[in-house]
Amino acid sequence: MYYGREPGKICQLRYDTLAQMLTLGNIHAGSKVIVMETCAGLVLGAVMERMGGYGVVIQMYPGGGPVRAATDCFGFPKSFSDTLHEFPLSKVNSLLSGKYSPEISSIGPNDKLPLEETSNGCLGGQQVAEKEFSSEMVPESNESEAQEAMQLSTGELENQDNQDQRNAKEKKDNEEKKRRQDEKRKKEMQAAVLLRKKNADGLIIASRFHPAPLLLSLLEFVAPSRPFVIYCQYKEPLLDCYTKLREVGGAVSLRLSETWLRNYQVLPDRSHPKLLMSGGGGYLLSGITVTRENVKLDSRCLDVQKTEEPAPKKQKMEELQS
Repeated sequence: MYYGREPGKICQLRYDTLAQMLTLGNIHAGSKVIVMETCAGLVLGAVMERMGGYGVVIQMYPGGGPVRAATDCFGFPKSFSDTLHEFPLSKVNSLLSGKYSPEISSIGPNDKLPLEETSNGCLGGQQVAEKEFSSEMVPESNESEAQEAMQLSTGELENQDNQDQRNAKEKKDNEEKKRRQDEKRKKEMQAAVLLRKKNADGLIIASRFHPAPLLLSLLEFVAPSRPFVIYCQYKEPLLDCYTKLREVGGAVSLRLSETWLRNYQVLPDRSHPKLLMSGGGGYLLSGITVTRENVKLDSRCLDVQKTEEPAPKKQKMEELQS
């Protein structure tokens, strides 16, 4: 539906390309997958559906929060949400450097309402009590003045009731906001614990951003001998990723492919490929992670290798000197 009506929201991702991403990423039940996508939650929902509610899915999101418009359309049961975790991209570098700290909510559990609200309530109660006391002390001869005083006290009571309702609503909103912040911080901390283990079983990237910095950062959380897949609508960003991975290392079996799809009409004696077809379904870069080992040779050994001459050359020099 998204590809037919609004393909721009899903980065022109075609359904056959999505199927190849799930296959190349080895998505299955019980796995631990990192997903970075800006396709309205379509790739995330496809991964969760393939896993069937078993395993762990960590969604990396840009900005203030994840977008899951398409994920909500899958109709997953509540148990599926227990396997989903989220972590902001802005804190990936701090997590890798060991300086990560979750944000503390602005409202604490023992915080009270602002001083103005509570003081107004107390003063209002005192004023009402004074008015009621003064109305009792009015003589019978001043009935008109007593009625005016009662009307004023009634108006003040209504204003006080409205103020109390506003205060109660603000307090309820603050409590709800605090609860959401605490829940978000708790999920973020759980995702950080999972990412620190650096034992993810796969990585899937389908984003409108340039994939090279995302790939190099998120590959640090993937265990060795695990697949990764990057989707992009254009070929040039994936070529940059291919070149950088060859330079940096840590990946083998790199493969850059283009998905191609043709629809066929199948009818009795009238089977033929359709004249109108999709011009392109994007490009995929896939590979397998490996451990990078930094082999350091002794500097003295290198000096000996450089200065020492080969045996045939040494023998020839000795013959010439004799």
